[in-house]
Amino acid sequence: MTVTKFGLGQPLRRVEDRRLITGEGHYGDDHAPEGCLHAALLRSPHAHATFTITDLDAARAMPGVHLVLTAEDVAGLTDIKCQAPLPNSDGSQNHVANIPLLAKGVVKHIGDAVAFVVADTASQARDAVEAIGIEYEVRPAVVGIRGAIAGGGTAVWDEQPDNVSFDATMGDKAPVDAAFAKAAKVVKVEVENQRLVTNYMETRSVVAEYDAGTERFTLTIPSQGVHGLRKTLAGVLGVEKDKLRVVTGDVGGGFGTKTFTYREYPLAAEAARRLNKPVKWVSERGEHFVACTQGRDNLSVGEVALDADGTFLAMRFDVIGDLGAYLSQYGPYIPYLGATMLTGVYKTPAVHVRVRGVYTNTVPVDAYRGAGRPEAAYLIERLVDRAARETGLSPAEIRRRNFIPPSAMPYTTPIGDRTYDTGDFAAHMGRAIEAADWNGFEARAEESRRNGLVRGIGLATYIECTAWGDGEDVKITLDTDGGATVYVGTQSNGQGHATAYAQFAAEHLDLPLERIRVVQGDTDRVATGAGTGGSRSIPVGGISVGAASKNLAGKLKELASEELEAGVQDLEIAEGAVRVAGTDRSIDFAALASLPKATEAMLTGQGDFVPPSATYPNGTHVAEVEIDPETGITTIVRYTVCDDFGIVVNPLLLAGQVHGGVAQGIGQALHERTVYDDDGQLLTASFMDYAMPRAGDVPFFHFETKNVPSTTNPMGIKGAGEAGSIGSCPAVMNAVVDALDRSVGLRDMDMPATPARMFAALEPLRKAAAA
Repeated sequence: MTVTKFGLGQPLRRVEDRRLITGEGHYGDDHAPEGCLHAALLRSPHAHATFTITDLDAARAMPGVHLVLTAEDVAGLTDIKCQAPLPNSDGSQNHVANIPLLAKGVVKHIGDAVAFVVADTASQARDAVEAIGIEYEVRPAVVGIRGAIAGGGTAVWDEQPDNVSFDATMGDKAPVDAAFAKAAKVVKVEVENQRLVTNYMETRSVVAEYDAGTERFTLTIPSQGVHGLRKTLAGVLGVEKDKLRVVTGDVGGGFGTKTFTYREYPLAAEAARRLNKPVKWVSERGEHFVACTQGRDNLSVGEVALDADGTFLAMRFDVIGDLGAYLSQYGPYIPYLGATMLTGVYKTPAVHVRVRGVYTNTVPVDAYRGAGRPEAAYLIERLVDRAARETGLSPAEIRRRNFIPPSAMPYTTPIGDRTYDTGDFAAHMGRAIEAADWNGFEARAEESRRNGLVRGIGLATYIECTAWGDGEDVKITLDTDGGATVYVGTQSNGQGHATAYAQFAAEHLDLPLERIRVVQGDTDRVATGAGTGGSRSIPVGGISVGAASKNLAGKLKELASEELEAGVQDLEIAEGAVRVAGTDRSIDFAALASLPKATEAMLTGQGDFVPPSATYPNGTHVAEVEIDPETGITTIVRYTVCDDFGIVVNPLLLAGQVHGGVAQGIGQALHERTVYDDDGQLLTASFMDYAMPRAGDVPFFHFETKNVPSTTNPMGIKGAGEAGSIGSCPAVMNAVVDALDRSVGLRDMDMPATPARMFAALEPLRKAAAA
């Protein structure tokens, strides 16, 4: 059967959008069980302080208040444990700061949770929070990576005076040092990948319900995977997993940050158990700034040793990641994961990396779209661009000379145990440069100069790892109406899973997409699942959906064989029916489902796929910017992407993913910045102070692909959900640096390239114009 209408590769519009845009979505805050109570938290106004609670009676006596919990009240529950603590290079384990449900006598960051209040209404709960008597004794705060490693006796944790959580290395240092010693040229950059607040549209929430008869919890949480939450929550609450049902409906954005178990979830569950009533908590936007994990925050040094022809001999990197005050679920692993990708797309024979994680008195840091890979791409692509400037080679030529060629695939990198299966980096870079009209840039730059503007062009060629780790076990059933239902343990946060998974199923069942339902986000209805993250849903979940659908299609042919009096080999599936090939004899799916012999087993297909290795999507981004010296405003005037994603499932969904990722990268490159003062106060704690990209900041994109199928994925698919955020930051900043270098000879500039920074950098140009 060859499907052309509904199956893979077709640019089909999202089937879920009509429901969502007509207000029929069901998000976290939409869930309101009868008799639901509401919760609020007392959060620390200080970054580092000891405290004593002096009065709880006043809060407990306030109208509508049902419960006030402090650390002593939840002593029977466990901390939220870090699931990826990193050892040092020698195998020893440094300090691991797990997250307490409520602070025990000392707070470690602004927003640290001190008490949990439940009342009839959210406003009553907030009023009761204000009535809690508490005295703080402020301690010195450690803020920023430089502050963490400065020494001087200030520590986040007294038992870890150097503030270092782990200090690891990868690669062989001796050949790297030898290569640097004989190099014709050494180039160095120091860059900051600034901290970001991960502002999705829908803030976090939880509704906890408890059935005293069965001693069973039901938690409704906007998340990126219910099974991972259930496992962690069961450990915190001290119950078996079957005593927990976790449900996720529609989700307004996740980007990694909604993967994790946060304090409010087990606190709400415990409150529901004690009160035997549903308990609901919804984060306010200002609360989100201090209560959800933040992203990025690396300070890095990169060096490359080159021979006289501009060939890379070796690279070395020193990466420090700010982990915040506590270790979030995967926090330490994120800078380490990024470090494994610092080879980039280059055939550098020797690489050595030192990567450290440090504590500060700030909100914990964890995975944010790309999770370490954007940080790695930014560092190496800024370094390679600097090397081009200092050798006199063009950005394209220095890359061409050092790319890993297709003939070297599969290619095992000198660090990180990475084996790239496929890639033709020169091909997509060449196409991106052509599509961006790089050769016409000088004429456009001259026109900008005549208009009093500064113009720059930059590129970045990236590679990332996706879709590794656990597999997905998928079930699909034929329903009585002749449609089908897919049960899969990933979780859509807006990516369009209902459409993409339906395409995988339609490839074998030839049903219209709207007749294929997708069930996610319910541990009672979906048996297992690894959730959504690492761009794994389509390369892993989609393969499993396809396998389950193929399995079901075979069973349906077996069912139809006797009815149609034909051998299975003579049957085909078309338009929601099984028919005898070359005839008009057929039986539709609804009729099949009603047959007496149509048991549940015969109407159910099973499929699973465990990835043998990661896939490695890659591509080239080209950005062109104009900067106004009189205002410092940077405008992206052209943006071109040529990516390699292997086999494409749905070009429309793919373009949407890339566009969204690039918009987030533009936000980081030009706008977003999280600022704490020396006392650990968050100065950018609302949208009044934290700049998000707007529609006018994002250009129209030229996006195309030049794909090489993956050999580690059965269908050749490579993950695509994070790629836009990986190639964009270095491309934009390389363009900014190009504009500054051309105009005032400046080659050092960190993100974000705000108007204030650009205005200051271009002061010599204004002075020259005024002279």
